[in-house]
Amino acid sequence: MRQKKSTLGEHLALLSVKYSVYPNEVFQALVVAKQTEKTASCGNLTVEYRGKMKGETIFLITKDNDVVAQFRVEEAFLHRKDNPFESWMSTDKIKKKIAKQNTDSIYSHIKDLRAGMKRVNLKAHVQEIPKPAQVHTQFGNTVMVVNAVVGDETGKIKLCLWEGQIGQINVGDSIELKNGQVCVFRGEKQLRLGKNGLLTVIESAEEVKPIATVR
Repeated sequence: MRQKKSTLGEHLALLSVKYSVYPNEVFQALVVAKQTEKTASCGNLTVEYRGKMKGETIFLITKDNDVVAQFRVEEAFLHRKDNPFESWMSTDKIKKKIAKQNTDSIYSHIKDLRAGMKRVNLKAHVQEIPKPAQVHTQFGNTVMVVNAVVGDETGKIKLCLWEGQIGQINVGDSIELKNGQVCVFRGEKQLRLGKNGLLTVIESAEEVKPIATVR
């Protein structure tokens, strides 16, 4: 049964929510698999080219050798440069899926973070906060930014904080990050809050300071 573009877009959005990848990443993996007529990776998913049928390309998506989905994609869809990825994520169905997944409060470990992951929930300790630096944006204005270092038992990663976000945390704090995203800047992975991210101090450094003893 042929899928309409809107249905396919929603399907890619559902995959992105469930497996923590961007819809654009899934789309690009489809394009690469089609061009090479082989497989392409997308986070923890594998996209496999399975051939053509009546002007459509057949793809198989697996995770750890288990089948996730198989569907056909029109050639025109794969050649589009203006796919509305954001609108795919804004449908009521996708919003409900995101809300349910966030309610589940599944926390990631730093060692498992991959570039492109969204809706990342993480608990960590603040290890380092360098002096904020001024950067010039593409819009011609200047903003303050700092790359704090946070870590858990599996590793550490930079947490990029902008303007009003700076000052929310201190070295030694135990923090919880919800709806974060993993980006790559200058070849290095880093966490960002994005538009919908939430940063909370679970236990401040002041609360865990040892009490001084008098000798």
